[in-house]
Amino acid sequence: MPSTGLRQRAAEDPVGYAQLWRADPGAWAAAGAAWRGLTGPVRRRADGLSARLGALRTGWSGAASGTAQGRIGELRTALTDVLPALIEVDQVLAEFAARVAAARARLGAAVAHADAGGLLVDRAGAVRPDPARPRPAWLVGPAVAQVGAEIRGALALAGAADREAAGRLAELAAGAVTGWVSVPPAWRPSAGAGPAEVRRWWAGLTPAERRWLVSREPDRVGRLDGVPVAARDQANRLVLARRRAELVERRAGLLRARPAGPLELARLARLAAVEAALRGLDGLGERLAAPGAPRAYLLGLDPAGDGRAVVALGNPDRAGAVLTYVPGMTADLADAPGELGRAARVLDRCAALDPGTEAAAVLWLDYDAPDFLPEAARGRQAEDAGPALHRFQEGLRASHEGPPARQTVLGHSYGSVVVGTAARDHGLSADALVFVGSPGVGVDHAAELRMPPGQVWAATAPDDVIRLARPPDELARRAVLAGTPLGPAAALLDPHDDRLWFGEDPSSPGFGGRRFPSGRHGHAGYWDPGNPALDGMARIVLGR
Repeated sequence: MPSTGLRQRAAEDPVGYAQLWRADPGAWAAAGAAWRGLTGPVRRRADGLSARLGALRTGWSGAASGTAQGRIGELRTALTDVLPALIEVDQVLAEFAARVAAARARLGAAVAHADAGGLLVDRAGAVRPDPARPRPAWLVGPAVAQVGAEIRGALALAGAADREAAGRLAELAAGAVTGWVSVPPAWRPSAGAGPAEVRRWWAGLTPAERRWLVSREPDRVGRLDGVPVAARDQANRLVLARRRAELVERRAGLLRARPAGPLELARLARLAAVEAALRGLDGLGERLAAPGAPRAYLLGLDPAGDGRAVVALGNPDRAGAVLTYVPGMTADLADAPGELGRAARVLDRCAALDPGTEAAAVLWLDYDAPDFLPEAARGRQAEDAGPALHRFQEGLRASHEGPPARQTVLGHSYGSVVVGTAARDHGLSADALVFVGSPGVGVDHAAELRMPPGQVWAATAPDDVIRLARPPDELARRAVLAGTPLGPAAALLDPHDDRLWFGEDPSSPGFGGRRFPSGRHGHAGYWDPGNPALDGMARIVLGR
């Protein structure tokens, strides 16, 4: 097992300052990815043993055959039990790299602060006045103390990251000696258990019991809100690999079958659905394996139908600021990499605004998004999604480590209807709601969303076609007036001009929320680099 090397005797240790400057977070992340890369060869070896086991069963019988089959089965189980541990090493090193990067960013900010204040920081991390830039003593003393505190804070963060990573790696190394899994836990939470209860149950398990559940019951662990993000990611990556293998086998069977007549059309339809699901899983798998920060965590997966996925960039259990992004119409599993790109741009902007704050963003695509306008014109799919989004946010609160994070939920287009409906009907565990490109959010005033005052935000681009999403009666009235001399005047004087398909425009003054600007980037351009809306979203996530 790898080990880390930043641990210091004390935050003031001057070697710690030099070591942190020399630290290479990218190298640690790459080492974690290399360990994760071993899952492929291990899984292929396990599959090879399964094939041999199948061959034995068809061509050999008797006591010796039974003994051989049992031994091969044990070897295969031993291999598959290692898979979650390989994923966990990647998690540990990726999180360590992220926290070291944050510590280095804090260190850089402290040195910049020193330079701006006429101070020098030597190679040991000691702070002193710059003789070439004399300043009054009553200014120098506090400035030196402030920069010194900032440097110690950065070193303390790196030291804490090192201690935690070393502890987790040591636990994994011990597990390699004693065995990765143990007996299963005696009981499981009921189907109706809330995230807080799930979290208490998980905390009461031994590490070996948790590994057993991840390895043997990944479908259960992967979808349980309240289970820590790291465990869900391990479980769902196992689920993804298994589902992909099942789809590959199903595709092979469909390709071999050649029925005639109407049955052939049915086969082709099933084959097309399988191919689409495979493309979705492969695209998601590529993003999950992508090098560099932030690391992706798979928190939910269902390839059936259009497909669903919940993916976090960065670990929400560790971050101080967490964004949950709900996409809109036509979003499906195949769109997950692109939608994650939008979340990543918000994180990049957060890092630029506040390098010292660890942030995470979640793509929540765990609902059946409308595929066509007639579906999008109804609120049924948003209403169906409400309980799951409510539960997911409760789970983020339950599994978070340390002081509570600032939680922000963002809905785009029909996704804003999902967010608004969930907040209205169930409440959302969030500190802020954000709506962009919204056709209305199911209420006529921000107060109906059960949020703290001043924490409902919205932006609508001047050229966003969503502005045309008027209620049916309003569209009919405008159509009638359009052909009369009163048409232009009526539009200017209309007191209901801010009503959209699903209620009052959340970016209108009458809604009671707070607005932030967007440039002319259309309905899908809120994340464009030159759009001030991107800066606005990042500032809300950070609480600035």
